[in-house]
Amino acid sequence: MKKTAQRRPTMTDIAKAVGVSQSTVSLVLNDAAGAKFSDATRAKVYEAAQALGYRHAGRAPALALAPAAQSPRNLIVYLADEISTSPHPVVNIDGARDAAWERGYVLAVYSTHGNAEIEAQVLRAVLDMPNLLGVIYATVYTRKVAVPDALRGVQTVLLNCYTSDHAFSSVVPAEVVGGHTATEYLLSRGHRRIGFINGEPWQDAAKDRLKGYRQALATAGVPFDEALTRDGDWSSGLGFEQTLSLMRESAPPSAIFCGNDLTAIGAIEALKQLGLRVPEDVSVLGYDDQEIARHTHPPLSTVVLPNYELGRWAVETLLQEHENHEAGAPVRKRTVKLDGPLIERTSVAGPGAARPSADAAPRPRPRAARETAEPAPRAASVGGARRRGGQSA
Repeated sequence: MKKTAQRRPTMTDIAKAVGVSQSTVSLVLNDAAGAKFSDATRAKVYEAAQALGYRHAGRAPALALAPAAQSPRNLIVYLADEISTSPHPVVNIDGARDAAWERGYVLAVYSTHGNAEIEAQVLRAVLDMPNLLGVIYATVYTRKVAVPDALRGVQTVLLNCYTSDHAFSSVVPAEVVGGHTATEYLLSRGHRRIGFINGEPWQDAAKDRLKGYRQALATAGVPFDEALTRDGDWSSGLGFEQTLSLMRESAPPSAIFCGNDLTAIGAIEALKQLGLRVPEDVSVLGYDDQEIARHTHPPLSTVVLPNYELGRWAVETLLQEHENHEAGAPVRKRTVKLDGPLIERTSVAGPGAARPSADAAPRPRPRAARETAEPAPRAASVGGARRRGGQSA
């Protein structure tokens, strides 16, 4: 089941309108202590929220606290395998926290680092808490999981993961849709030779984004060319190397769709080393909409990974299932996929002029441009270290 992340105005929509991250919007709208943003940024966020008709329940505390006030169970445990290894879980938590707080519930976050012993210890500590309402069980990259037996009798919703028996409601990114959206956009700009640098091929996110890429090509009547695809590892380092490899093809791509934004950063640097301009000679499209996508040169067009909405959906579903259970109503388990919008910046244009191959000498550039825009040494590329993440995975 696919469900759009834009069924109503969201913080992602506000972030897109203003040109800031989902986290920035959350911090501004929640008036977070210690968050230092300019008055101009705050004003833009509030104006966009009002223009889009966004309703922030956290601004009506008396109303928001009513449900929890009627029940001693006001604690939601958020159990994650990893938080610090990727930027995505933090935004998931933002969405979950906001959804919980707006209804008067408290979100407690625990990270197990994927260690089964730590996970068991945490569950032993929290499952006997008299105020526990339920658990959000989250993973850093999309995958099938074996949920601990201790959670079989506890109201639980899965975030970014799923089980083979569908015994729990779960929410994951709509990666096939995302891959299709990205490729369809490049096709709409006139590109027919579209390179694709994927993530680690064993991960669900990489498999599904490739599937979406192929589906979009087929829909447009463009034959799939395996020579235009490369496996990556979600890092800028391999994005750099695989872009050089793509551009060595006898008929190189006019656009490159990258499995995530870090890979796209490596692609842009490789193209610059070849003396190619982005997007005049080669277009580059990312995936995730990480904060750094706004600060590349040129700013990176990308597909949003709806991390904030994933977190919100998980908590909202947990609360709905709790209410149904308390009322004696049926509790229907669902698996939902959320997709995010495409953010247009300036790294994509129509097909450009003829491009030299990777073996050719770089196009001469003005001296001043070489002094200010020469790419950093390979070892210093952003995100060069391998990164866990099938969310982007």
